[in-house]
Amino acid sequence: MEQRWQLQVAKNKLSEVIAQAVQDGPQVITSRGHDKAVVLSFADYRKLTSPRGQLVEFFRNSPLVGIDLDFERSSEVSREVDL
Repeated sequence: MEQRWQLQVAKNKLSEVIAQAVQDGPQVITSRGHDKAVVLSFADYRKLTSPRGQLVEFFRNSPLVGIDLDFERSSEVSREVDL
């Protein structure tokens, strides 16, 4: 559960902010009533920044594999467009 901390309070209670981030999830730091930063557990950070796989594997596993798609482009200079 996300909790909000005023910057000055977060500075004074940094250990508690970190513990809450590990236990309960992201902690939002505010300054002058505006969201300014988020403290995440290292595990949450890793989930956000770790590679999710290779693009080629994504395409190989696509449900569109084997479908015959027409990639021919018209050689006409102008084309009619419905707006």
